[in-house]
Amino acid sequence: MGDYVDLPGVRTWYETDGSGDPLLMLHGGFCTNETWGAQRSELAARFRLFLPERRGHGHTADVEGPLTYQDMADDTVAFLDTVVGGPAHLVGWSDGGVVALLVALARPDLVRRVVVIGTNFRPAGECWAAPAMLDRMTPDSSELEFFRELYEPVAPEGPGHWPVVARKVTDMWRTQPTLTTDDLARIGAPTLVVVGDDDLVTLEHTVALYRALPRSELAVVPGTSHVVPLEKPAAVNHLVIEHLTAEPVETMLPVRRAPAASSPSADRRSA
Repeated sequence: MGDYVDLPGVRTWYETDGSGDPLLMLHGGFCTNETWGAQRSELAARFRLFLPERRGHGHTADVEGPLTYQDMADDTVAFLDTVVGGPAHLVGWSDGGVVALLVALARPDLVRRVVVIGTNFRPAGECWAAPAMLDRMTPDSSELEFFRELYEPVAPEGPGHWPVVARKVTDMWRTQPTLTTDDLARIGAPTLVVVGDDDLVTLEHTVALYRALPRSELAVVPGTSHVVPLEKPAAVNHLVIEHLTAEPVETMLPVRRAPAASSPSADRRSA
């Protein structure tokens, strides 16, 4: 079931499903809620799902000026305040993951636990495994055909607006996001970082994201790409549910998570 809510930045389409703790699902760039099809029923059995479509995506209209992650994060904060009415878990895929990180940074009071999937914190040229792909992503290109077919039937402006949105999104990817590891270090929410082993976002960049987040876990899903939620939905759904519902296990040989008092240098100081 879908409806619109008037937020300060944009009239936003959203859907709800399921029951339980609130879980906000943040789709990827160029995408609609349709791309959560492999997750929706299983997650709705455990959570109350809220699925907004961001400005310029799906049923939500475009706005004047460029698209920015910060504006979309501000819209998401307003959605949490207005529709959800309090803190929620956040699951973000690709661009949705960037938005989730910005929300967790700006409004930690609205965020419980976070899952980011195929997510970058720097512009495409600094973190994509195939940055030249961005130059091929013209509005009429085969690379964007799948997304064009999602957009055209539901866009409030009609299919003729697709070239405008396509250029806005690719322009955003060239220069955004611009988070630093110091920014990420201020995010206190427990965060699961998920990536395909052949993702568009490099593994090196993903590891840097994981290492910068103080309360993070990392899952590399074998045999998958940037579309891992569709390629191995059972594995992704299991990872998401476990992270959002279970307490972390106490590992036997911790290194990164080892208490400071048990480090060799600390042991020498206490001897």
